[in-house]
Amino acid sequence: MKFFLKSDPGRIPFPRDETLARARNALSVTPFHITDVAAHMSEGGIHDYYSNGDYWWPNPETRDGLPYVRRDGETNPDFFFAHRKFIRNLSEHVAHLAGAYLLTGEDRFAARACRFLKEFFLDEATKMNPHLCYAQAIPGVCPGRGVGIIDTLHLIDIPVAVEAMRESPEFPDEVVTGLVAWFSEYLEWMTTHQYGIDEREQKNNHGICWSVQAGVFARFTRNVRVMDYLRTRYREVQLPGQMAEDGSFPAELGRTKPYGYSIFVLDNLVTLCHVLSEPGNDLWEFTLEDGRGIRKGIDFIVPYMRKKETWPHPPDVQHFEGWPARISFLLFAGIAFGDDGYVDLWQQLPEPDDDEVKRNTAIKQPLAWLR
Repeated sequence: MKFFLKSDPGRIPFPRDETLARARNALSVTPFHITDVAAHMSEGGIHDYYSNGDYWWPNPETRDGLPYVRRDGETNPDFFFAHRKFIRNLSEHVAHLAGAYLLTGEDRFAARACRFLKEFFLDEATKMNPHLCYAQAIPGVCPGRGVGIIDTLHLIDIPVAVEAMRESPEFPDEVVTGLVAWFSEYLEWMTTHQYGIDEREQKNNHGICWSVQAGVFARFTRNVRVMDYLRTRYREVQLPGQMAEDGSFPAELGRTKPYGYSIFVLDNLVTLCHVLSEPGNDLWEFTLEDGRGIRKGIDFIVPYMRKKETWPHPPDVQHFEGWPARISFLLFAGIAFGDDGYVDLWQQLPEPDDDEVKRNTAIKQPLAWLR
């Protein structure tokens, strides 16, 4: 059974039953917090997010394994993952609760989401501090890195979900105000701390994911200055600096997972266009003099999502079998360009099942994004 958005009937198919089932499951989940699992290798405190770099492994040449060494594309299964899992699960539960609220108008979904968010971000005993000073740490090398900011990419679902539920009486104004303040502080940290500056300047998917987060958080906190900056950066830095003339992304094709990273970077660039476009600032239609624009990037990767066997580059060293999967850029682009083919492909592809593909699928429930 499919749900069609009332504002555009027949154009936007949503799996209503699936959304409601996931939201009902979230109703029975006990809220979790950053403080539930201590990161013993962290130089921060219990309220500080911590993670390890994905592709870093114990040094086989030293007795204590330090300093860790890099093996690109090979995820270390023993790294500290608990806080990342909390972020991802929180965003997923809240996104589905928001979807169910929009579908049914039932305040119980908003109430549960509100409890999740209040305890995770606002309550003194359990809150997460609004910074990532200890993200993607490398044992024996550094306590944290700018590239760790990509760990909070999944949080982009949160502000969108809050906006979708804020009219519910079960979502008090003081909680909304508190969340706006939290994301405002985090955005300030992202745009001023050296780690944030380092991540912003990355010339691959990391720099784009920084912009996506900054854009979503700036829209939520009404930070017009940051949004204007991001529009200029998209036009003058990211599009010309990262996209090749054929619509591919050389920095992603050069990785050991070129297929997955090509889909991932395009998904986030599309989200950036979706978030930042407005009358007079339409990034969907913007092109460089040589014709490069978001449509060219979409049309580069979509044929290989339809027929993966035609992919002309090496297969990913891990998780290749998990792609392609249902990912929001197809839906957003289909609506923006009036292209039913993109929407049909979004509908036909399976939900992400592979754990890394789930990690690289930022938006879990696109319904709230299309209000």
